[in-house]
Amino acid sequence: MAPRILLDATAVPADRGALGRYVDGLLRALHELGADLAVACQRADEARYGTLAPRARIVKGPATLAHRASRLSWEQSGLPYVARQVGADVIHLPTYTIPVQAGRPTVVTIHDMALFGEPESHDPIRATYIKSATRTAARRATRLIAPSKATRDDLVRLLDADPGHIDVAYHGVDHEVFHRPSEEETKHVSDRLGLHGQAYIAYLGALEPRKNVPNLIRGWARACSGRAEPPALVLAGSGGWDDEVDGALADVPPELRVVRPGYLRWSSLPGFFGGALTVALPSTGEGFGLPVLEAMSCGAPVLTTRRGPLPEVGGDAVAYTEPDAASIAAALGDLLDRPDRREALADAAHARSQEFSWTASAEAHLACYERAAAQPTPRG
Repeated sequence: MAPRILLDATAVPADRGALGRYVDGLLRALHELGADLAVACQRADEARYGTLAPRARIVKGPATLAHRASRLSWEQSGLPYVARQVGADVIHLPTYTIPVQAGRPTVVTIHDMALFGEPESHDPIRATYIKSATRTAARRATRLIAPSKATRDDLVRLLDADPGHIDVAYHGVDHEVFHRPSEEETKHVSDRLGLHGQAYIAYLGALEPRKNVPNLIRGWARACSGRAEPPALVLAGSGGWDDEVDGALADVPPELRVVRPGYLRWSSLPGFFGGALTVALPSTGEGFGLPVLEAMSCGAPVLTTRRGPLPEVGGDAVAYTEPDAASIAAALGDLLDRPDRREALADAAHARSQEFSWTASAEAHLACYERAAAQPTPRG
């Protein structure tokens, strides 16, 4: 008999973001595969998850879960109680925290190890907590899920995690949401951004150090130097704490244009990605690189780095650069000068993106849950 899974979705933030897209895509696919599911969530998400998985049992938590400190406290006692209430065989925690006394097998997704590889690039208080929680999860969880081979290898190398307790499950992409856009979709996004047809380089993500946004800004400015019609740079996404971003923006020549629209709705992303000359995501550290895959699915030519798992996602269907500003400038300049290469990359990226699906991801998760259920005594 297949195990009953309690998926803890209480950590998903209001703006969805990468964690929200992971939980949504996985939950829908698990439901479609007939998994026996229960979902713990914040009250604001009850209807959403009920729609994504109509046969699942949805358990809304207290209103205080909207506050991070309260959620972490509830996770230690409230989540195990819910697991008993719904008769769960396995608890899946899709981020790095775990109840110390879960009372049943647990599966924890460790999305990346960036805080261990580049600790100086993060807020020290936040980094200390997340590193401690990740170590605890790696030690106590029955099994771990890593979204890439690179992250699995980092878990083994940096935390001495048992590779026999780690399953790799690539993320998927919703090809209906992330599709090649129509001219109307790209025009709508361009007008909403105030570009009205001006060419642009697209970036989507948080403004945090590992995303390498300051070097992207500097590289784009160099690549655009002397061009009669330089493309704008659009830095989309919400949140972040990279103190170098403002300094890099202050050095941008006045004839170049930077647009910072903040959060973009999901419905805008195909037009945003697919309408760009290039989607530039020169990160120095990722666990998977979901925006890279989503941009590929929208038929965008993508520029990224060979760091971590990004080559696992992009393969030969994207352009690569070293993360320094000079290399980014050279790579962007080459793409700007060669529309034929951009077109070839766009076609290759779209074709490769079809190899990734939430169904395949859910199948890998189900295999992990079954392995965890076969180990009834939690480790630790």
